[in-house]
Amino acid sequence: MWFQLLVILCKALFFITCILGLTSFLTWQERKQSAVMQDRLGANRAPIFGIRAFGLFHIFADALKMFFKEDYVPPGGDRLLHTIAPFTALFFALMSFAAIPFGDAITVSGQRIELQIFPLNVGVLFILAMMSMGIYGTFLAGFSSNNKYAFLGGLRASSQMISYEITMGATLVGLLMIFGTLDLAQLNRAQGGLLWGWLPMWGIFLQPLGFLLFFAAGCAEINRSPFDLMEADSELVAGFHTEYSSMRFALIQMAEYINMITVCVLATNLFLGGWQSGIPGVPSTGFLGFTWWGLKVASLLFVFVWLRGTLPRFRYDQLMRFGWKVLIPVAAVWILITATGVAIASR
Repeated sequence: MWFQLLVILCKALFFITCILGLTSFLTWQERKQSAVMQDRLGANRAPIFGIRAFGLFHIFADALKMFFKEDYVPPGGDRLLHTIAPFTALFFALMSFAAIPFGDAITVSGQRIELQIFPLNVGVLFILAMMSMGIYGTFLAGFSSNNKYAFLGGLRASSQMISYEITMGATLVGLLMIFGTLDLAQLNRAQGGLLWGWLPMWGIFLQPLGFLLFFAAGCAEINRSPFDLMEADSELVAGFHTEYSSMRFALIQMAEYINMITVCVLATNLFLGGWQSGIPGVPSTGFLGFTWWGLKVASLLFVFVWLRGTLPRFRYDQLMRFGWKVLIPVAAVWILITATGVAIASR
């Protein structure tokens, strides 16, 4: 028992350290990648001992700035809820990672260790539930700020989550019908085969439309462009976090980036084969499996930042119409098509 507890603790510490480090790195990547797309230098004004290092020191400069800025609560705002909201958003963002596998199981001292903090046979449902709960932090932030722009941002966030959560869940139904499990580790292992002897049996090849619908719903779920209507600086100043500063603002930003990582990790495990290399003869176990998994996640993170610098923001009525009149009906029809295909294949 003590060995198992120690293993769980080590996995949790490793994962949290990696996530927080990647979150900090993403703040630099978003600045730098956007600058390259817009033909400018980007972040490069925080040198240490004359070394600029491509602007990487801006990560530390931002952290210092957040620590020393005034921690402001607006007059008339609810101090308790204003404080709880960022911690709520960050807590559920981190909890989503508990059931996510990041590699195949390994054996240490005769003990089988799953590279997953909390192995669950309903891991997909657990992750979707944790991602849904994160909206409470966003809504509380808008509600407690005593600011009309923040309040409107919180309302937008709630309706947007309800609308696109349906699509995100529906896109996974076809995938679950094919593989027959809600366990993410088992889903990863099931995608290790080949179709027709050469095509990886990944979810993206079995459910191409499902992957596109999932990615679109994921963008809306985590408030990424072109679905960032809950912030919408041209309309709502900064939306639900207009009245936040210092470390409370930093926690909200961390939660947003962690949610972006969560969607990329979930898409990797569900549709891109997880830790499977997909190349016949190329191993996918141990460190190599973790490497394949990390490369896929990094590629999807690149696409998220790429979309922000490419696509214009929707109007709010367009956002809701797209969710209810396009994505949800298409997802429902795709479920019927998949069910028909599975029924025919099983005969």
